[in-house]
Amino acid sequence: MPGLAAISIEGPKAVGKTATALTRAATVYALDDVRQRQIIEASPDRLTRGQPPILVDEWQKWTPSWDMIRRAVDENPAPGRFLLTGSAAPSGADTHSGAGRIVPIRMRPLSLAERGFSASVSLAELLTGSRPSISGATSVTLDDYVAEILGGGFPGMRGRTDRQIRAALDGYLERVIDRDFPEQGVTLRRPDTLRAWMRAYAAATSTTASFETIRDAATPGVGNKPSASTTLPWRDLLTRLWILDPVRAWVPSHNKLRELSSSDKHHLADPVLAARLLQMTPRKLLGGDEPEPAVPRDDTFLGALFESLIALNLRVYAQAAEAEVRHLRTQRGGHEVDFVVIGPDGGMVAVEVKLSATVADDDVKHLAWLRNRVGSQLLDAVVVTTGTEAYRRDDGVAVVPAALLGP
Repeated sequence: MPGLAAISIEGPKAVGKTATALTRAATVYALDDVRQRQIIEASPDRLTRGQPPILVDEWQKWTPSWDMIRRAVDENPAPGRFLLTGSAAPSGADTHSGAGRIVPIRMRPLSLAERGFSASVSLAELLTGSRPSISGATSVTLDDYVAEILGGGFPGMRGRTDRQIRAALDGYLERVIDRDFPEQGVTLRRPDTLRAWMRAYAAATSTTASFETIRDAATPGVGNKPSASTTLPWRDLLTRLWILDPVRAWVPSHNKLRELSSSDKHHLADPVLAARLLQMTPRKLLGGDEPEPAVPRDDTFLGALFESLIALNLRVYAQAAEAEVRHLRTQRGGHEVDFVVIGPDGGMVAVEVKLSATVADDDVKHLAWLRNRVGSQLLDAVVVTTGTEAYRRDDGVAVVPAALLGP
C-alpha cells in the first residue's frame, strides 16, 4: 500500500478480504449494503471522497465503481488511496481492465503456516538456488492432515465444531448456486444439474480429466446430457467467482521438453469444498472410500485431497515470493511432476506430493527425469510427505513433511 494508489483484493467469499481491508481503511463504502449503494448511485462522486485509504467493498455490486476509481487514480496517483474487494472477477467490456492503476492481489484460504503450523523449510529460500540444508521435525500425523482438509482454511470457520463447519459449507455452496449465479446474470433452469456437475468436478480433484469426462460422471445413465455450451459457462463463472482454482500446465517455450500436455489440473479454492460436495468424512477418507460420482484417477481420493491441500499452500507461499505454480505432464502421461514453482528469474522448484511417510527411489524418478531435461534451471526438487522428519536424500532431493513447508 505505501507505494500503490489502488489495490484490488480478489478471491472467493469468506477468505477474509473485507476483514483484512477494514484493518487498513479509513473510509468505507460497502456496496453490498443496498442503502449505501443507492446513495452512491445518486451521488457517484462520493465514492472517491473521504479520508484515504478508501475501501470500496464488493465493488462488483455496482460495476461503475471500478472505472470511477481508475479515473481518480489517473487524476491523482498518490499512493495508499484505494482498496477494493470483490468476490467475482470483472467480465465483459463494460469495465476497463484497470491495468497500471488498480493492482490485483489474490487472497486464498489459509495455508498450513497461516493456521499455526511451524515451518522449518522456506519455499522462498529453495527458489534462491542455494540448496539450503533441510531439517526439522513435526508430530503432525495423517489424521491431523485429514482434520485440516475437512476443517478448511476459511478463517470464519476455524475453531468451529465439525457439525458447524459442515453446515457452514453447505450454506456456502448453496449460496453459490442460488444467489451468486443469478447475481452474475445466469439463470439456472435445472440447479440440480449444476450441483451434480460441481460434485463431478470435485471428484476430479488433482486430475486433468477432460470436461467431457466430468460431464459424463455428473450424468451417468442420462441420454440427453447437457451440452458444452451449457457446462462451459458454468466452469467460466465458477472460475470468475474463484470457486474453481485450476493449476495451469507448464509449457515452456524451449525445446528441452516436448509433447507436454496443456490441460489444467483441477482444484477448487479449498479442498474442503471438494470434500463437502462429496460428503467425505474422516472414516471414508482414511478407509480409502472413493467418491460418487467416480472419475478415473491413479491414486486414492485422500491422496488427491492431500495434493490439493499442498496446491493451496504452494500458491500462497509462491505468491509471497513473486513466483507462480504450474504442473507438468507429458501428453501420454509417461512423466508427471505434481507442481513446478517458477521463480521471478525463471528458475524453478519441482514438487512431488506423496501420501506417505517414506520416500523411495521410485518416488523421485520424475524429478530426476526433469533435472536431466532442464539442468540448472531446476533450482531444487522436493517431495512433500506426511512423515515427521525433513531431510535431504543422497541424490539431493529434499523430503519435507507438509507441516514443515512454509513461505
